[in-house]
Amino acid sequence: MSNLNFGQALEALKLGNRVARSGWNGKGIFIELQNPDENSKMTHPYIFIDTTGLETENKYAPKNRVPWLASQTDMLSNDWTILN
Repeated sequence: MSNLNFGQALEALKLGNRVARSGWNGKGIFIELQNPDENSKMTHPYIFIDTTGLETENKYAPKNRVPWLASQTDMLSNDWTILN
């Protein structure tokens, strides 16, 4: 499913899906919702961005998972896509 707004993307995250924007630079980037388990130090769900699969010519580009905050551009975009 594609061409979603941010609210629809957020609901997809809550259902366990990974989502991404077609407007992001680079392929292989997505966000996901993490629900804490008994081994987590976190006590509330949080969203993280995963760039471990980033396809780029830049050998210095970060390829990791870190907490993510939406920008105003992200929240107002209608190019969100469900990846799974």
